[in-house]
Amino acid sequence: MPDELAEDLSGKGVMGSNGAQLGELYNVEINVKTGAIGDLLVSPYEETNPNQLGFETDTDENEQIIRIPVSHVQDVRDYIVVQP
Repeated sequence: MPDELAEDLSGKGVMGSNGAQLGELYNVEINVKTGAIGDLLVSPYEETNPNQLGFETDTDENEQIIRIPVSHVQDVRDYIVVQP
């Protein structure tokens, strides 16, 4: 992922490489020992079925989230673009 400030990523939309809008960036998981970014935690849009995306899902504060490994990020501009 190119250099970006965390505050610029917060709330940014996440889109599949096919143009499908998946959700909004909720949080980022970071390994505190190495500083490496692990997964993007994405809050899915209502029309998105997280179970059909091929990524792990989890719950946080009783809301479903999509766990997208940072290795799947293709581009970061107006949206964070990920490949399945």
